[in-house]
Amino acid sequence: MGDSSDIPFRDVAFPSAAMVVTERSGGTLIVEPETELDAFDTNLLLELDRRASEQPDKPYLLERGAEQEWISHSYAETRRDAHAVAQWLIDAGVTPDRSLLILSGNSIMHAVFKFGAMAAGIPVCPVSINYALMGGDYGRLRHVLGLVRPAVVFAEQTELFKKALESVDFGDAIIVTADPTQLDRPATAIADVLAVQAGPDVDARIQQLDPDSAAFYMLTSGSTSLPKAVIQTHRMVTANLAQGRQVLGETAGWKDAMLDWLPWNHVSGAFTQMGVMTSGGTLYIDAGRPLPGLFDTTIRNLKDVPVSFFTNVPAGYAMLADALEADAQLRETFFLKLRLVLYGGAGLPQALYDRFQRLAVETIGKRIFFTTGYGATETASGCMAIYFDTEEVGIGLPMPGLSIKLVPFDNRYEIRMKGQMVTPGYLNEPEKNAEIFDEDGYFRIGDAATFIEPGDIQRGLRFAGRLAEEFKLASGTWVSASNLRAAVVQGCSPLVSDALVCGLNRDYVAVLAWPNAAGIEQLLGRLPPDAAALAADPLVRATVEKALRAHNADNPGNSTRIRRFAFLDGAPSIDGHELSDKGTVNQSVALERRRDDVERLYAAEPDDSIIVL
Repeated sequence: MGDSSDIPFRDVAFPSAAMVVTERSGGTLIVEPETELDAFDTNLLLELDRRASEQPDKPYLLERGAEQEWISHSYAETRRDAHAVAQWLIDAGVTPDRSLLILSGNSIMHAVFKFGAMAAGIPVCPVSINYALMGGDYGRLRHVLGLVRPAVVFAEQTELFKKALESVDFGDAIIVTADPTQLDRPATAIADVLAVQAGPDVDARIQQLDPDSAAFYMLTSGSTSLPKAVIQTHRMVTANLAQGRQVLGETAGWKDAMLDWLPWNHVSGAFTQMGVMTSGGTLYIDAGRPLPGLFDTTIRNLKDVPVSFFTNVPAGYAMLADALEADAQLRETFFLKLRLVLYGGAGLPQALYDRFQRLAVETIGKRIFFTTGYGATETASGCMAIYFDTEEVGIGLPMPGLSIKLVPFDNRYEIRMKGQMVTPGYLNEPEKNAEIFDEDGYFRIGDAATFIEPGDIQRGLRFAGRLAEEFKLASGTWVSASNLRAAVVQGCSPLVSDALVCGLNRDYVAVLAWPNAAGIEQLLGRLPPDAAALAADPLVRATVEKALRAHNADNPGNSTRIRRFAFLDGAPSIDGHELSDKGTVNQSVALERRRDDVERLYAAEPDDSIIVL
């Protein structure tokens, strides 16, 4: 089939995305939706109670059991167990100045302990399981423990976390886990917590919840520094959920069945888990990942669960397209009810978008609407979205309830945000909190944007760089490292897995890159032993030179032209905090740790491992 751009989309129902734009002195713009945010309840636990009363037997969460069968937990069971956890926390004397730390992947019990702590008024801090599985000195986990001071640590899978639980000093925190007998330290069994009978204290705590108190301490990914704990209040979270329901909920079918893998220690996954509950829907917990060998689990689940809404990263959609092309049954089930697809984490290549739409048209005779969101841990989750007719890749427009300020910066705009979904600040970071809001109370999110269509905000905005990763050359010219890094990785694909953009106070831009072993082997049929051997290989060198010369031809300016390139030995260091929780490289930390490589890159007489352009 040829071009499908004239084929209509399957019906979507979005509110008006009309914006009101106010221009201030100096070219600053205030952009706000004409549509106001609908009224919403700031108490998520009252919403759970209502759902459990109205539809007690409806499955809320399902996960695969030991025999790969779906195990269901109803709304009534979720409320019962969450109230038991809350009563146990109250009886244990846990106070709101401490927290409950969740060290667990997505699971029914993860949700139960999360809601239970919220009901008791105790802030919840979910952390990546990688903090306990990466080994080394557990530096990231120790950092978080000192930051959020947990009174309770919920580590569901005892065997999986045994080494970390026995190696790290958790202070006076109570460890709650499936099988305490496996541990050489005191711990409480999950079953013993769930056996507690909830009393009137729990209902009283729920009724008295302060909407502006902390519901969560959500950790930043650590892509530009060690993780910070973002204070997410009950009002923040519920305002953001209300935005999502109002803009995407009807089309996304959140009251129906959803399947999702996104981890709940990140805001996107947490949003889905709570958003399904507030819509009275059912969430199938997908244990798959968009990685080779793990995506088969997602494919199996998609054959079981027809969905109206699906979300993934572009790499996941590439794998899904391969599977859809090979499996007619999967195509029929996947497109049966699908109305809306969301991507995040990176831009979606046009060729992949076209491929996906061709499959949709061949299967159901309609195209599927693609959207993406934009936001941060500090805004509860995505607070901007594409909810208007466009096929341009961008970050969308503010959803109802959000005001954005666009401040002219270079040839772009710095984005700032204000609304009920914006954080009051970071835990125990008074100096940082004094810096993150401007004189009008707008949060400095740290990103830049441009208009997709100059002068027409209704066409949406496009991401234009992460300001924290920008630097100046010796000439005073700004370099957008995040954009340049992405261009290098894409241009040198599949030979490069990630890159460091160098040039602070230097005369020109240069790049250090980590090789992608799979891509190198694909090109050569073998893997050279180190970076020097890699750079010495004629085919590798020619391939990289060709890619970078093409980049330079399209980007001849001093801030975008790459003059030197070298491969790095060894992977980014986890213990050295070079790698964030999202798997992204912390540019500033990595550059500091690799100062010798940077000096070698800029040597007056470069050695043979340096590619000079």
